Amino acid sequence: MDLSDGVLLVTSNKGKLAEIESILGYIESMKLFSLSSKYPGLPVAEDGRTFRENAFIKAKKYAEKYNVVTLADDSGLEVTYLGGRPGVNSARYAGENATDSDLVRKLLKEMDGVSDSQREAVFKCVVCLYDPSTGENIFSEGECRGRISTEPRGDNGFGYDPVFIIEDLNKTMAEIDPALKNRISHRANALDALKDAIISLNLI
Repeated sequence: MDLSDGVLLVTSNKGKLAEIESILGYIESMKLFSLSSKYPGLPVAEDGRTFRENAFIKAKKYAEKYNVVTLADDSGLEVTYLGGRPGVNSARYAGENATDSDLVRKLLKEMDGVSDSQREAVFKCVVCLYDPSTGENIFSEGECRGRISTEPRGDNGFGYDPVFIIEDLNKTMAEIDPALKNRISHRANALDALKDAIISLNLI
């Protein structure tokens, strides 16, 4: 797998893009590209049953379309009380065009009246690095455990961050400094594992 020509990051989510660039951007020899006029977004049916399948689907489609090594992730929130929902449907849980506020509102409605001891949840992330010239791919995974709050707290982050209380901190993802989030989040853990794989395989 040759990373010398750079890596395309598959995301149109500005918050997610900032996190990825913050975590991987300090690898000076790795050039990162985001979606742009040169690499416009593509229609991708994220119809996998797992985060891993969806990450692979996105990475492979973009890599083969633009002939560039591509990094894609799929992530979401699994709530124990809800049987693992919203899971792979996290971004679409309140409808295809739902806002972050819509997602949070629906989740809190479904958790209304649930005791604190039953509000366990985990953020999960799987990333896939795919090389179209060889068909090689590298996967890595990360998670962050916590529980669901009874109301939104904090102004940072995106998605379900305002209602996800991090284990041991008693603060939501949206209440902590972004720099700290980029060290402890599910995406940070997955990207750290990917960085270790890249270094161990002498890809940079």
